[in-house]
Amino acid sequence: MTFWRRIANGFRRGRLSREIDEESREPAEVRKAFGATLRQREAGRDSRVARWLDCLRADVVFGWRQLRKRKATSGAAILSLALATGACTSAFRVIDALLLRPLPVSQPERLYALGRQDFAVRGALTTTYDGWEYRMFRPLRTAVKGQAELLALSFGNRADLTYRSDQEMEKAHLQYVSGWMFQSFGLLPTAGRVFTENDDLEPGARPVAVLSYDYWSRRFGRDPKAIGRTFRLGTNHGQASPGDLYEIIGVGPESFSGTEPGTVTDIFLPTTMNGYVNLAIAHFLRTFVRLEPGVGREPVLARLRAAYQHLEEEERKSSPDGRNAVGNRGTTPYHTLLMDPAAAGVSGMQKDYRLPLAALGALVGLVLLIACANVANLMTAQAAARAREMALRVAIGAGRWRLVQLVLVESAMLAFFATALGALFASWFTPFVVGRINPPENPVRLSLPADWRVLGFGLALTLGVTLLFGLAPALRASAVKPASALKGGEDPHSRRRLMQVLITAQVVFCFLVLFIGGLFIATFDRLSTQPTGFSPERLLILDTVAQHAPAVAWEQVAEQLRAVPGVERVALAEWALMDRAGYKYSSVSIDGVPSTPDVGSGFLGVSPAWLDTMRIPLLAGRDFRASDIYLTPQKSGVAIVNQAFARQYCNGENPIGKSFETTTGGLRGVHFQIVGLVGDARYLEMREPIAPVAYNPFRWTEGATWGRALNQGTFIVRTSSPNPLTLASVLRREVSRARPDFYVSNTRTQNELIRMLTVRERLLAMLALFFAAVALLLAGVGMYGVLDYGVFQRTREIGIRMALGAQAGDIARRVAMDVLAMVVVGAAAGLALGMASVRYIESLLYQVKATDLGVLAIPSLAILAAALLAALPALVHAVRIDPVNVLRAE
Repeated sequence: MTFWRRIANGFRRGRLSREIDEESREPAEVRKAFGATLRQREAGRDSRVARWLDCLRADVVFGWRQLRKRKATSGAAILSLALATGACTSAFRVIDALLLRPLPVSQPERLYALGRQDFAVRGALTTTYDGWEYRMFRPLRTAVKGQAELLALSFGNRADLTYRSDQEMEKAHLQYVSGWMFQSFGLLPTAGRVFTENDDLEPGARPVAVLSYDYWSRRFGRDPKAIGRTFRLGTNHGQASPGDLYEIIGVGPESFSGTEPGTVTDIFLPTTMNGYVNLAIAHFLRTFVRLEPGVGREPVLARLRAAYQHLEEEERKSSPDGRNAVGNRGTTPYHTLLMDPAAAGVSGMQKDYRLPLAALGALVGLVLLIACANVANLMTAQAAARAREMALRVAIGAGRWRLVQLVLVESAMLAFFATALGALFASWFTPFVVGRINPPENPVRLSLPADWRVLGFGLALTLGVTLLFGLAPALRASAVKPASALKGGEDPHSRRRLMQVLITAQVVFCFLVLFIGGLFIATFDRLSTQPTGFSPERLLILDTVAQHAPAVAWEQVAEQLRAVPGVERVALAEWALMDRAGYKYSSVSIDGVPSTPDVGSGFLGVSPAWLDTMRIPLLAGRDFRASDIYLTPQKSGVAIVNQAFARQYCNGENPIGKSFETTTGGLRGVHFQIVGLVGDARYLEMREPIAPVAYNPFRWTEGATWGRALNQGTFIVRTSSPNPLTLASVLRREVSRARPDFYVSNTRTQNELIRMLTVRERLLAMLALFFAAVALLLAGVGMYGVLDYGVFQRTREIGIRMALGAQAGDIARRVAMDVLAMVVVGAAAGLALGMASVRYIESLLYQVKATDLGVLAIPSLAILAAALLAALPALVHAVRIDPVNVLRAE
């Protein structure tokens, strides 16, 4: 009989039994010749089925009966495991989508990202970054021609665009890419055509666009007529020439939506259509290196380093003061070029969340270990109750592996049901986690398919969980001694010791989860309560766009907004404080004395009413006046500085009347006179100390070729309503009504901007709190199970002690000592592991130390409280044992 036929017979038991019965109906002389009917039936079955499969099927049936027999215990085990496996699956899906999943391009393993270590304008140390100038890209590409292909891809940017009129603006994510990107990646169009190198030769020459398949589906419903349509980019999009009309020439492949995990690109544009290609200091793009077949990384990197060093040397020679384009002096060491693997793409989100996701993975791993130890204890207790059953199986001929298989099959069924339930939990929990990484106005978009990668992880998780909690009970069950077990002589203390070891491990893991979780929660608390130096309540931010409107036009719109009911104050600024979308730094020279080159100051253009609107105190000097909006041939202006600026550049002295000059950045060479001193207010970050900041009059650079683009600004509105968003729609309409060439591209509250800076810390604190509660609950349940089982096993001992005069307090103390010993040993080991692990997550912490009393006390008190609650039922059970009934039973 063939192998596959034997396999199939294992699932046709009814039909097979009928066939064997028919064959068994033979004459008496035949039965006499072949032996007893039962032996014939067994021999016939063994010859027609795969014996191992039949045994496995029988074990599955028996295991199902055992699970149904102990519904409460099985349900508790499945739920606890489901919570842990679901959390693990969720963590894997997020980590895989952001960090591990290769880009859907041909041979992604040959893709690298080119970075460099450069002088940090705002810090004393070098920093690693991947921003590049287009002027560097072309020579570097030529240097490695034949060995590798270089690709220029800009940072993703959310921009305004319109298909009809500026009054119907919509937002889309843009990415500028090299014309040869699609061909190099092996990507074919879904409709129309994609870029070629001819589309990316001359700056501003080819205003064409390719839609992503995702955007084509969402925006146009996959309408083929979208090819050939045109759109205009909003004038707030500083990376494009205002007013350029773009023609849609094609739709990209369905699988590809950009190279930045966490962001889905809507529209691709040629790199040379970016307005920054001619700006020497604009680090607006990433450089990808795609190795040719058979070429190694090191030769390409060596050629790139040599070419870059030559370019930098030539630049410094041509600079009159020995600086390069970003303002670094000639004494600064040459940059170090890096080539990092980029098979999974490159994004700022990867950098921000790589370590937090690793910490999240460690936390869910610890929760999984706690759950497995918990279920292992349940399985061990059940194995004790089934000792006689196992002894009988051994007595009638069952081998050790047969018993191991029996218990492991039951464990695998528990793990399978838990993993299936955990998958349902993960299907909700994963989008929940992703949805809290970024605010609704710019949400993170990750590809989270339930494909073979997730399925493979689930199967591996099921197998791992089965071995983690099922192997030890299975081995102990298979090692039973029939004679001892049938006589009731098996030592119950050995099982209790195993269970106590597992509980101690649970306490270790639980303490570690609580300890790390406490660090994350304390970090978020201290970071979110940092003083900002201004009042963010009731502030509404209106990011506004206009086509080269003069300063007087902006003030006219502000006057119109001040007349709206519910508006208290209105001011103007280049951008809002704490807004990462717009900021600039520059080194300065105070009264002709150069400052340390690694120290910079922030700059922000504001209107005269801005300080009062933000409620930043004016400490000395004066506020801006309308007459301060000017530009002289000597490139000079006035400035108001904060206290940090005075401490940094004026040695804490009164800065009023002093002057300074900017020496780096876009404002390089501009002369300022200080007319005011204000209190410190946070400019950009929550983690860093308050930076030196110089405020200059809003739009004072009007008409200058060296100034910022004049097509965008921000209205800062303080409302009387506690919820400023209630006025958002009204104010948006008023802006356009006051000036038809003005429109509001975005509305936010100041509190939203501040919350955006703590998104990562808030996510970690929320998840840490959740997993800490789960770990504590599982550890408490585990301790309860072990103590209850221990009291049950010691019933005879406790009854005899009470008969001999032991008091209830003495009995309770003996029982409580078990849990106290486990908690003390586990907490000590957990504390040691926690102290050792802090150095790996130190960069995620803020003003929190592992030795802080609160960080140490909270896990200890929480575990002690859980242990006391878990011990209470066992203590009550122990002191209520009736010695008369125990002795009568003996």
